Amino acid sequence: MNHSLSLSGLVLASAFAAVAARGAVSETEAARLGQILTPLGAEVAGNAEGTIPAWTGGITTPPAGYKKGDHHPDPFAADQPLYTITPANLAQHEGRLTPGQLAVFKAYPSYKMVVYPTRRSASNPTRVYEATRANATRAQLVSDGNGISGAIGGVPFPIPQSGLEVVWNFLTRYRGVAATRHIDQTAVERGGGYQLVKLEDEFLFNYARPDITAAALQESNTLIYFKQAVTAPARLAGSILIAHETMDQVKEPRRAWVYNTGRRRVARAPNVAYDNPGTAADGQRTSDQFDMYNGAPDRYQWKLVGKKELLVPYNSYRLHSDKLKNDDILKPLHINQDLTRYELHRVWVVDATVKPGTSHLYARRTFYIDEDSWQIVAADQYDGRGQIWRVSEAHCINYYEAQTFWSTLEVHLDLQNGRYLAVGLDNENAMYDFSLKRSPADYTPDTLRREGLR
Repeated sequence: MNHSLSLSGLVLASAFAAVAARGAVSETEAARLGQILTPLGAEVAGNAEGTIPAWTGGITTPPAGYKKGDHHPDPFAADQPLYTITPANLAQHEGRLTPGQLAVFKAYPSYKMVVYPTRRSASNPTRVYEATRANATRAQLVSDGNGISGAIGGVPFPIPQSGLEVVWNFLTRYRGVAATRHIDQTAVERGGGYQLVKLEDEFLFNYARPDITAAALQESNTLIYFKQAVTAPARLAGSILIAHETMDQVKEPRRAWVYNTGRRRVARAPNVAYDNPGTAADGQRTSDQFDMYNGAPDRYQWKLVGKKELLVPYNSYRLHSDKLKNDDILKPLHINQDLTRYELHRVWVVDATVKPGTSHLYARRTFYIDEDSWQIVAADQYDGRGQIWRVSEAHCINYYEAQTFWSTLEVHLDLQNGRYLAVGLDNENAMYDFSLKRSPADYTPDTLRREGLR
């Protein structure tokens, strides 16, 4: 078997030129879901070598002893590493690494990847699977792929035919209905120095609300309501952002407002998009790099390369542990790789290049999307010269109380200045709360104004 491109990926790749972005599939094709394909569209079977097992449902219940509010105990704590990749044995493993990972190894002799047995732990609630099955035969790309219609509650394109369909699967993936999190972000200096920025995030995933109708979703044209407050350091504390992520982004771009502590007023924030600087990131990421990728896809041409077997961060419960301090994780040049876990998984590869007549700091981006969860687990960002500039990884876990596979820490390595950005540090903070009760009325400019003036 070709280690770099699976059989299904080869078949799909040969068909892309003909099918482009066709959206909904036939009932016959959709009937494969829950049979030879998982309810979200991944291959149920393992690989020929047995190094990727069959999917058997993922984690559907918390492990014994877990209680709400805990940092999630590692259900695979007894697993032992299979091997460790270092610059010394890199040549043996090149076929299972991304170009970005290879570039990191060549840039940093201290870098390593500890590889563990593959555990296909991703799962979603039954209602998400049922919604995905319904979406498969009705979802469509609209506005030249910059929006979707006919989808609600589940993955819109579980049997994707184009790069844009895969990207929309990522943008609409299930992350609970509403959640709040307290996380730290920091841009680590080349020598290891850092200052934490403390963030309080809230999400209302309008698309995933069990009580929303297709008509109401289309009328609101809103996928996600988002709020982010900066609470430290003092020079940044008090600023609050609210954003409405739209579903048809040509019909209506992202709506965003910010409360400015200096002016004590709420203002529209049209620059919270594309390659404008990310919030409090010291220039180490773009706005559309938050959550690995977000926002309108209209500045890129998207190509579905196929499906590959790659070593990617997965089941990163050890890195998520409240037994660790930030100092244990944040080291010069890269995070403490002894705390990471890599596994062999099949991922969709989507290559994005800037459209003629548009611009972006990243002239090209390649995304690696986990087939079981539609989570971007890695991304390579290229500069205008065609050189790899920033290499990103999302270290994910199954938040099993909500049955969502989501990042616990994103790391964006800048190979040009030797710095990196860590987003999502929660080891010393309260755990994500998926029981949050919110409505769209909680994410208005008036709400923001009242909260900012308290």
